[in-house]
Amino acid sequence: MSEDRLDDLPRGWRCAPLGEICDIQAGGPAVRRNEQVQAGVPVVRPGDLRHQRISAQSVVHVDPETARGLIKYRIATDDILVTRTGTVGRVALVTDGESGWLYNTHLLRVRAHDAALAPYLLACLSHRRSADWLERRAAGTTGMRSITVRTLQDLPVSLPPLDRQREIGAALKAVDEKIRAHEEIVRVTTDLREILTDLLMSGRLPTGP
Repeated sequence: MSEDRLDDLPRGWRCAPLGEICDIQAGGPAVRRNEQVQAGVPVVRPGDLRHQRISAQSVVHVDPETARGLIKYRIATDDILVTRTGTVGRVALVTDGESGWLYNTHLLRVRAHDAALAPYLLACLSHRRSADWLERRAAGTTGMRSITVRTLQDLPVSLPPLDRQREIGAALKAVDEKIRAHEEIVRVTTDLREILTDLLMSGRLPTGP
C-alpha cells in the first residue's frame, strides 16, 4: 500500500476513503464517577471493546434522564466503534444487544451508508494495514496518541463489487463467531478450574476413590 492509497487491487475493485461510504461521528462526553449509576443506560468506553465486540462485564451506566440529553451519541445495530485515543484503531461491531447504548469521547462511531456491508467494513478496519495507517497519523506522545474524525474519514479502504463485499463479510463473520464460541468455552472452563481448585485445596472435595 502506498502512503495514501491501496495499490494492486483486483480487477473490479476500487479504493475509496472511508468517509465516502460511512458517516463518522465523535463520541459524547466522558462519564465522571459521580455521574455513574448502578443501573441505567450503558456507556461504552475503549476498555469495553474486546475481540471486535462490546463486552458488558465492566460497562458503566448513566441515569435515563442524563441519557436523554445525549441521544446524539446512541449507537445502533451494525454501527462500528473505533478507539480514538490510546491504542488507536481497535474496533467493535454493535449488535442488537447494545443498540441504544451510548459511547464516550474516546471512541468514534462509524455508520455505513449500507448497513449490510458492516461486516465487510469491520474486516477492513480490523486489518493490520488499517491499524498501521491510523497509527502513523495519530497525534500525541506514546500512551496519549489520538486520531480525529477527519483522519478516519481519510482512511483508504479497498472495495470489491457489492456481492463480493457481502460474501467476504459473511465468511469472516462466521469465523469470528467460532472464535468467540471457543473463547467462551475457555472462559467457562477456567472458571470451573478455579472452583475445583478451591474445593480440592480446602478438603471439601475428596480426591480418592
